Amino acid sequence: MRRTNRAVSSPESMQRSSRLKRELQLLSTEPAPGISCWQNDGRVDDLRAQIVGGVSTPYEGGLFTLEIVLPERYPFEPPKMRFLTPIYHPNIDSAGRICLDALKLPPKGAWRPSLNISTVLTSIQLLMAEPNPDDPLMADISSEYKYNKPVYLEKARQWTEKHAIQRNQGLGDLDKSPCEDELSKGLAGPRKRGALDTGEEEEEEEVKKTCV
Repeated sequence: MRRTNRAVSSPESMQRSSRLKRELQLLSTEPAPGISCWQNDGRVDDLRAQIVGGVSTPYEGGLFTLEIVLPERYPFEPPKMRFLTPIYHPNIDSAGRICLDALKLPPKGAWRPSLNISTVLTSIQLLMAEPNPDDPLMADISSEYKYNKPVYLEKARQWTEKHAIQRNQGLGDLDKSPCEDELSKGLAGPRKRGALDTGEEEEEEEVKKTCV
């Protein structure tokens, strides 16, 4: 009997690819202010994103890159996200890991399939602007934020200046990412969150941030 080596895509893989195609199209046609996302080396499960530091935050003027890895069962499991750009923040550790309930499954987290990559990136953007020092990943930074905020703000600005300020001003417009364009125009700042293909609007309440 002759064997075949042709790979057969699983239903989960096909659903993930279809879902991701719609999400990337949405991110391209209706991007959230200050956020961009794209496939890394054309891989369906490996993405990169950029978030512009919000106005009137210590991250203003910075462009922060994130890695996004999609599990096989996405969207039934949350994406794995971490910062590649160093950032001084109570809820983001030195490895770039993020303390955010939308990145964890219930009961400890709040991920659900109606959320999407754009939703989570916007939640991270909000977390950058409004840290949650009561559930920190970095206890020392949390203590600074709560009890010596001027020191926290100064250190966060210094990290932003050192690691996230773009100095490639000689590049032409074709070399800029969407976030770099927004950075140059000063369009940074958190906005509303949305759901994908659910027909329902996400609540405008502040995103819960828990880390267990």
